[in-house]
Amino acid sequence: MIIDIVSPSGRVFKGQASRFKAPGVEGSFEVLKNHAPMVAAIGIGSIVVTDNEGQPITFATSGGFVEVLHNTVSVVAESAEMDSDIDVDRAKAAEQRAIEALANAHPAARAEMAAALERARNRVRVAMGSVGTGR
Repeated sequence: MIIDIVSPSGRVFKGQASRFKAPGVEGSFEVLKNHAPMVAAIGIGSIVVTDNEGQPITFATSGGFVEVLHNTVSVVAESAEMDSDIDVDRAKAAEQRAIEALANAHPAARAEMAAALERARNRVRVAMGSVGTGR
């Protein structure tokens, strides 16, 4: 099947795959060849595309939508970043800034700051998952 992932910054990935896994807002889900048509919202988490050789390709995402139709999985993501493209030190620094911002946030801004912290932590998790894998 074909996987096509785009974000506001452009196309993040397009290629053949045997599996696709995403963090659905109502729970993670997986798509295999000949999956029924569907549209689903995704949240903060990891998208994992398994290529036809069985190798996983992992992306950090902060949400968006997935459409499955005729063996094509189309993802329109708020953000999507391949694990090997994430700078771990920069991601950890962003996480620390988000922790500090949340601690000092006005009550009206706490939800927004908590979401920023979760996005930062997700990038660190995804980046750390690729450390030592040669990716």
